Amino acid sequence: MAYKDQQHFIETLEQAGELVRIKTYVDPKLEIAEITDRISKTPGGGKALLFENTGYDFPVLMNAYGSERRMCLALGVQHLDDVARNIEDLFKLLSSPKESILEKLKLLPKLGEFASWMPKVKSGRGACQEVIWQGEQANINKLPVITCWPKDGGPFVTLPIIHTKDPQTNIRNVGMYRMQVFGPQLTGMHWHRHKVSAKHFNEYKKLGIKMPVAVALGGDPVYAYSATAPLPENVDEYMLAGFLRKKKVELVKCITQPSIEVPADADFVIEGYVDPHDELIWEGPFGDHTGYYSLPDWYPKFHITAITHRKKPVYPATIVGIPPQEDAWLGKATERIFLAPIKMTMVPEIVDMDMPVEGVFHNLVITKINKEYPGQGQKVMNAMWGAGQMMFNKILVLADGKVPITDYKALAQYVFRNLNPATDISFSQGPMDVLDHSCSKLGFGGKMCIDGTAKLEEETDDSYHAHFTDFQVDDKLIMSQFPEIHSFNTSLLPLDIPCVVISVRKNRPGHIRELHQQLCQSHVIEGVKMVLYVEHTVDANDLPVALWRFCNNLDPRRDSLPAEQLSLQQPGKKWACMGFDGTIKTKAFDDFQRDWPNIIVAADDTIAAVDKKWPELGLGGFLPSPSLKFKGQIYGEEAVVE
Repeated sequence: MAYKDQQHFIETLEQAGELVRIKTYVDPKLEIAEITDRISKTPGGGKALLFENTGYDFPVLMNAYGSERRMCLALGVQHLDDVARNIEDLFKLLSSPKESILEKLKLLPKLGEFASWMPKVKSGRGACQEVIWQGEQANINKLPVITCWPKDGGPFVTLPIIHTKDPQTNIRNVGMYRMQVFGPQLTGMHWHRHKVSAKHFNEYKKLGIKMPVAVALGGDPVYAYSATAPLPENVDEYMLAGFLRKKKVELVKCITQPSIEVPADADFVIEGYVDPHDELIWEGPFGDHTGYYSLPDWYPKFHITAITHRKKPVYPATIVGIPPQEDAWLGKATERIFLAPIKMTMVPEIVDMDMPVEGVFHNLVITKINKEYPGQGQKVMNAMWGAGQMMFNKILVLADGKVPITDYKALAQYVFRNLNPATDISFSQGPMDVLDHSCSKLGFGGKMCIDGTAKLEEETDDSYHAHFTDFQVDDKLIMSQFPEIHSFNTSLLPLDIPCVVISVRKNRPGHIRELHQQLCQSHVIEGVKMVLYVEHTVDANDLPVALWRFCNNLDPRRDSLPAEQLSLQQPGKKWACMGFDGTIKTKAFDDFQRDWPNIIVAADDTIAAVDKKWPELGLGGFLPSPSLKFKGQIYGEEAVVE
């Protein structure tokens, strides 16, 4: 379904009972984010929020993509898997053998339909240019740009659709990179080294000329999704948008940067340039999708030359932070939509894929495969780590057979039943997301694959005890012997999942490794195949939070703690237990040389202000701040752990 514009989408959300209009004044500095955080963490993602009284001339739309239903409404489908099926059908049609003329002619309607979805540049101006601000009038401070979290470097544009072009080929890229506001005509441009826009910028550097850039906000909601999609380089994101909306995207030339085209139906367009001769600007911190602050670094400056907008625009924004948030549903759409291309072009044995919210996208990916021969898990592992943005994946879990990978209890039972920690966990290293703070070096770190598929004869080592069923782990006794252990989660053991989570106050170099060896050598955890160690401030019995903290703080290759003992339960066999150190890393205890970021929580005064005005917001019963749960997990008050 193609929306005429963002207002059409808002009306659709409202008619579907998926939108709440907030008429009470809410400050874009911190308050909008705090209210959105409370709503987005309610079951099902809550409602979309339209803040109509912001102290600016424009309302702010938040949480528009923050549920499965709203994500489906944005893409015009009943279920996200419908898009995957459409793509799979198209791939099959295009790739199947065409022997007769009749079979080839059958392709023409489909190819004609596909051609009708290609973006088109129209002459004249679009609705996005009904009002034009140039010169000093082009002031981004007139927009209700939100400040999300108390230690953010300032206000950030958080849902920008950023347009650049390769100066050599003129091929367009559309991406989404946060933009910190530094002045009326100046923002940062936070593109990472792996991103296509950064490659475009490098080409402009070689030529020594300014790089034209345009930033669209609003329009058909499919534009924002397409800007986040992991498309192959040189594939126009507006081709994907046209395919999803079943209608071509109409573009118009910018006013002051005419080499760049933007959607005619956008609400706002911010035009400008990045000058390769400029000094970089110190940008950040920013409360990011990992649930931690991404720390400041040097990024290019974006100079604003014009701002254009519709006559009655709505400013769209989003927040990211401790999951779940709205971005989880954008990620879920990507997971479903790109399953078919991955299956059909790179890893044909893949049956299904899931990215649990605790893994914040790249950190944890579960993949189900159709296994037919020994070593196939390693083959899939290598293929996936070489596939586009999947190169950033940190923990890959493989399963096969009939196990449903979104039933996490059944999945864990299956994986651990098949898992020999000594032989079925593979480690590698390579490029990582630059937002991964656990890497010893920025953007480069360890990965692991947990092969939980059923093992064939060639993959089995009979010297190990295959699977324990009787667990005699006395957590209270263990905690009395090791006072540094603050909490001990054994709740998975009765479910036939031989994994425990332990929170530890680390107090010396090598402490976690030493503790793991002691636990294994004493056989007090015999039969347990994996121990996840987390920070002492984390309640090990709060499994979702513990897993989120663990996945973020772990470099699997560096922080793995293998241990083997002769089994007491089955003489003559070995028992293997793999520990992982998911605690924070410091210079003193871990020789870690980078700053470690704090997790993101709202400020007390913001929480109090929102508490006070909650009855006026029309959002139903009072919801306490999600940040209250995490106050005890922060170290100091700054973005960097003190």
